[in-house]
Amino acid sequence: MEHIRVNESEFQFLQILWDIEPCSQPELAARCQEKLGWKRTTTYTVIKRLVKKEAVQIEGRQVRALISRQKAQEEEIENLMEKKFSNSVPSFLAAFTRKVHLSRDDVDELQKMIDEIRKENSK
Repeated sequence: MEHIRVNESEFQFLQILWDIEPCSQPELAARCQEKLGWKRTTTYTVIKRLVKKEAVQIEGRQVRALISRQKAQEEEIENLMEKKFSNSVPSFLAAFTRKVHLSRDDVDELQKMIDEIRKENSK
């Protein structure tokens, strides 16, 4: 699948869509007005952009996402890693752990993930 990059406002829109899809354009515009303060025309412009990017589709009168929440999050992380950390996981983790307190349970969970990756890579 081709990479689909969405900007911050498109991602906010998609979060609303994922929660209520499938839904009509007017229903989506009302929800974006309520949650984001957008005018109807702004919502329709974002829909058109995301249709062009093949991230959403309009089927009849219903709007549906063609990209999952997980895939969009993965794309965001990939973009962040490329732009801010030169694809260096250790640099990313160092910056992350300086800002976020990790509980003992968090550290244990991360260690389990590392152990699993080591196990997979040694096969």
